[in-house]
Amino acid sequence: MEKGRLEAFSDGVIAVIITIMVLELHVPHGNQLADLVPLLPKFLCYVLSFINVGLYWNNHHHLMQAAKHVNGRILWANLHVLFWMSLIPVTTDWMGENHFAQTPVILYGVVLLMCGVAYSFLVKALIAKHGKDSVLAQAIGRDKKGNISVLLYALAIALAFISSWIAMGLYLTVAAMWLIPDTRFEKIIYQKK
Repeated sequence: MEKGRLEAFSDGVIAVIITIMVLELHVPHGNQLADLVPLLPKFLCYVLSFINVGLYWNNHHHLMQAAKHVNGRILWANLHVLFWMSLIPVTTDWMGENHFAQTPVILYGVVLLMCGVAYSFLVKALIAKHGKDSVLAQAIGRDKKGNISVLLYALAIALAFISSWIAMGLYLTVAAMWLIPDTRFEKIIYQKK
């Protein structure tokens, strides 16, 4: 199967996820800068979640650049990623609405963890389809960043039982790790052309 429909569908779902998140930001009551202060927790949650969704979109784009074809297993693995990503808006809103309370922060971490796990399943399905010697497999390599991310999410969930702020720090750490441009795909893809 060609990959075009998978890419288009994924882009559409991700756009909807971001739209839902921004719709949860409401106009403040009042016309003073001080009226924005109560919205700060929700806005900070939105920024973190926007970055996370953007990082998944960016990495998904790189995966699809290296992929040639898809199959049923890949389609289901991709839906698995999108399912967990679709839960980001509700957990983001819950966390912001409750000012980073423990339970919402833990659930947010569970959703991020499951996004990471689902993404790794997608990577494995793509490598299985394209082969261990494929451009895609070479670009992924040992996927240290992906594996470290999943471990940090799991650690953050455990530490959230002690402090929500430690967990939030780890969620930010993972996002920051991925903000550093990942040139694995560009190097491998453009070397092969």
